[in-house]
Amino acid sequence: MSRKNKIVFILILFVIILSFLTISYGFGIDNLKGKQVEGATLQKAGNGIVKVVTTIGVVISVVMLVAIGIKYMLGSTEEKATYKKSLMPYVIGAVLVFAASEIAQFIYNLAIEL
Repeated sequence: MSRKNKIVFILILFVIILSFLTISYGFGIDNLKGKQVEGATLQKAGNGIVKVVTTIGVVISVVMLVAIGIKYMLGSTEEKATYKKSLMPYVIGAVLVFAASEIAQFIYNLAIEL
């Protein structure tokens, strides 16, 4: 085993050991004095999070599409072939990002019906 592999192994082992040494504070059910969250409030928060994540994903997808398009237009013949290969996974990812809110809504409706 090389020196680098030994160091990585020791670091991983150290992190695993530290994960078991966490401090836990116990308390009973009587000590819980949290605020009740209504379903509508939780749904609003979830919708807001989904909208923000979707918006960020759409912006990143459009920026990446523009970058790949510029590289494709300015690239040589061999570079165009590599960009065509990388374009299909990008398109699949972009479609998933654009459809993420619809997929989440479908799963939510399916879970409500069950």
